[in-house]
Amino acid sequence: EEMHDISDMAIRVNDFMAGLFAGVGIRLVDFKLEFGRLFDGEFARVILADEISPDGCRLWDMKTNEKLDKDRFRRDLGGEVEAYQEVARRLGLLPEGDDSAVLDLEEHRKTRGK
Repeated sequence: EEMHDISDMAIRVNDFMAGLFAGVGIRLVDFKLEFGRLFDGEFARVILADEISPDGCRLWDMKTNEKLDKDRFRRDLGGEVEAYQEVARRLGLLPEGDDSAVLDLEEHRKTRGK
């Protein structure tokens, strides 16, 4: 039963992430997920237990196949920070053209209406 739950969650996460990244011109090549158990007395449920970030995904630009993930570091391509910033910009988390910008979550939530 747990493996069925994990499989269902992984498929839902894949569908969501593939659509999210495709919408901003990024191909989600693959990614890793880590699951855990959350115990409440005798009951345990399976949860997604790790971050989802460019460190655990392979993300490529759809037009150029430029690597926008940790492969830049692994393959000694350089430009890891710029690649991560580009992913954040495309997702609307950083302003366009400001290389020194840092995401202000409080301001971001106001912008998103939360």
